[in-house]
Amino acid sequence: MTAAALNVFESHEPALGRSFVLSALVHVVLAVVLFLGVRWQVHAPDTVTVDLVDAPPPPAPVVEPPKPAPKLEPEPPRVVPKPQIAIPEKPKPKPKPKPEVKPKPDPNFDKRLREQVALEQKALDQQRQERELRELLARKQAEAERAQAAARTKALAGWQDKIRAKIRSNIPERALEGIPGNPEAAFDVVQLPTGEVLSVRMRRSSGHPRYDEAIERAILKSSPLPPPPSRELFERELKLTFRPQDK
Repeated sequence: MTAAALNVFESHEPALGRSFVLSALVHVVLAVVLFLGVRWQVHAPDTVTVDLVDAPPPPAPVVEPPKPAPKLEPEPPRVVPKPQIAIPEKPKPKPKPKPEVKPKPDPNFDKRLREQVALEQKALDQQRQERELRELLARKQAEAERAQAAARTKALAGWQDKIRAKIRSNIPERALEGIPGNPEAAFDVVQLPTGEVLSVRMRRSSGHPRYDEAIERAILKSSPLPPPPSRELFERELKLTFRPQDK
């Protein structure tokens, strides 16, 4: 029994005592009434002689015994419901972080690291040397090509000078007389590898027909033309220029 129920029961104890006392008094009164009534019925009253004139007296009324008072039952103690107190839920504990597992120090780590750095440095040096070598070879090749081109140009110029010198030797002196200034005439010449001239075409006139015709005749007369110093310098088509004052 809870403390609240005991308090309620103690608060109702005076009322229950008074009810019990009242009930006992009522029962005592009922018992006395019943006892007197029964006795009154057993012992007849004293005879009284009365002269009746009209009618005999009516019979004495039958007194019904009083009904017993209802038994008062004590009220059952009221059960006070327990107040429902909302108990807050306990916060769930946070999961503990897993301890970090530190790797064990490698005693050979520094040595391997130095070896790896040395290998990478060696590879870088090798790549740098190869790059420098390629660049050097490229410069050398470019220089060689330039030198070769210059030598070819010089050789071609020397060969063409020999050709022009032979052709000029076949131009008569009278064709150069009376030409003012130093006009230029240009001719395209096609030759065979042996130097024989196949065709001659004037590309630009000097402005003096007699001088132009003398050059054309001199080209045909100079066939075969002087050969180049090497077979690699041979050119089938020649572009030759002439001026009266060239020597």
